[in-house]
Amino acid sequence: MEYRDFHPDKPPGFRARRPGAPAPAPASAGEGRDLWRTLPLEGTFEVVYEDARGAWTTRTLDARELKLGPGRTLLGGTDRAHGLYRGLRADRIRRLTEPASGTRIETGILDWLLARAQAQQAQRKVRGSRSPRRAA
Repeated sequence: MEYRDFHPDKPPGFRARRPGAPAPAPASAGEGRDLWRTLPLEGTFEVVYEDARGAWTTRTLDARELKLGPGRTLLGGTDRAHGLYRGLRADRIRRLTEPASGTRIETGILDWLLARAQAQQAQRKVRGSRSPRRAA
């Protein structure tokens, strides 16, 4: 028996196929995480959000972080109505209101969230540098 007996040149139903895309290089264990940057963010926000189906919902979110990644940014926090952690895509937030200050934003939401997270981060650094250090 020959190889061609089992593997003919053109089997029945043969279709010309394009060569497949090359397989991605295997990522190391921490490489995927390096693409995302997390900024701590504190505050309670009322968010009008457009979900994947196009339905608009209003959620009250106790914010914890702003996750910056390749192609998208997520506002992460605890949804008060359900008590669960949610990651809301910043590009789908249609209106953001901060009940404590009465601030209401409908455009430039991502820029405002970034500025707020960076201001809070700078404030934490200032507070940290003022505290007396203990001798070890």
